[in-house]
Amino acid sequence: MAATGEEAAAMDSICKAPAPPTELNLSAEPEPEPESEPERDAATSDATETQKSKRSTNNNEGGVETAEEATEPAEPDINELCKDMFDKMAVFLQGELTATCEDYKLLENMNKLTSLKYMEMKDISINISRNLQDLNQKYGGLQSYLDQINQIEEQVTALEQAAYKLDTYSKKLEAKFKKLEKR
Repeated sequence: MAATGEEAAAMDSICKAPAPPTELNLSAEPEPEPESEPERDAATSDATETQKSKRSTNNNEGGVETAEEATEPAEPDINELCKDMFDKMAVFLQGELTATCEDYKLLENMNKLTSLKYMEMKDISINISRNLQDLNQKYGGLQSYLDQINQIEEQVTALEQAAYKLDTYSKKLEAKFKKLEKR
């Protein structure tokens, strides 16, 4: 939907807002706006251009940012730099050695815990072996009784077979006796 009348005029005035100033004036007195570039003093113009190129600005039209050139500080004495380097290297090596020592302490603690676990397992296996030997001795003591039980079982089985044979024989005998009685 297109704007008409007053709305269009208001939108035009917003779109044509003045561009932000490129220089910030912090003085109490407002400077008069220059009417045109050629009227400025040449020295002031060069200084202003130099400051503009060094300062970081944001170009609204193209979105390009310029940066101030970094200047390196004056080089300190080489002895101070070497001392600083050796101090930092000492701190680094101290940290590496401390980390290595901590790793070895951890490994030592893990080995101690592992050996304790193996000692516990050894004690458990010794107890199991001792209990197994006791059970074998008791089984050896009961073996004679178990043999007797096996013999009694065999005798009972033989006696049962004999009882079946006797029962079968008595039935045959009874059948013969009844046959003879009928005659």
